[in-house]
Amino acid sequence: MAWYKREDREDDLSEEKRSVPAGVFTKCPGCRAVLDTDNLNKNHNVCPQCEHHFPLASARRLELILDPGSFVEADATIESVDPLGFRDSKKYGDRLRAARRVSGGADAVRAGSGRIEGTPVEIGVFVFEFMGGSMGSVVGEKVTRIFERALERRAPALVFSASGGARMQEGVLSLMQMAKTSAALGRLREVGLPYISVLLNPTTGGVAASFAMLGDVILAEPKALIAFAGARVIQNTIRQRLPPGFQRAEFLLDHGFLDKIVHRNQTRATLASLLKLLGPRAQS
Repeated sequence: MAWYKREDREDDLSEEKRSVPAGVFTKCPGCRAVLDTDNLNKNHNVCPQCEHHFPLASARRLELILDPGSFVEADATIESVDPLGFRDSKKYGDRLRAARRVSGGADAVRAGSGRIEGTPVEIGVFVFEFMGGSMGSVVGEKVTRIFERALERRAPALVFSASGGARMQEGVLSLMQMAKTSAALGRLREVGLPYISVLLNPTTGGVAASFAMLGDVILAEPKALIAFAGARVIQNTIRQRLPPGFQRAEFLLDHGFLDKIVHRNQTRATLASLLKLLGPRAQS
């Protein structure tokens, strides 16, 4: 004989179970806190509890850094092609088309002209959603043009890097972009125009090994992964245990590879101060 009797309420039968819509809350990988997504967005995708920096879309970063309405995009329609007819599990052309749908852009960097507190700058921001921000021929060309426009207009250059490295689907053509961008940067340096490099999470491979680490001033966001080769590759090669925090921004700052780690909410003010210090020659 049962010790209880279940009674089905009419409300339970007529109403569906309520659920929280997707995207309302976001779990922080840093402190494991459950955050209100709207409040997180208002704080520029920085956790208010542990200050973990979530990825930030390129359009929002440009809005955060530049004077309102000052950005004029350049080279927006340049697209990668498939010179090698490359195919792994998918055709390279199919990957490109999928990346354009996901990111809403033509390739893995947005570039153009803008102002920071009135100072003209030539700026580029990597689009990590486009094939992990990988650098192919188009990315190398657009970064090169940033430096060339800066040279032509006598303006400072800024690049926000977030990349998995050179794009393997373009083979040696992608590796050539390391030399190409570095050569263009060398011409900028010859006339004394400043270049500020900002390293985001992650900045790795051929991008890290070229223009990303060649800034007159090199900044980074907190805890950004900055490396050429992966930690496991290095550890297996040298057969030594790597120190804690190896390849993170804080480790690189302690060892002289960075000039400053900047909280995302302070990036615009920091850049404005640097441009005032470095900019007189650029504006002459």
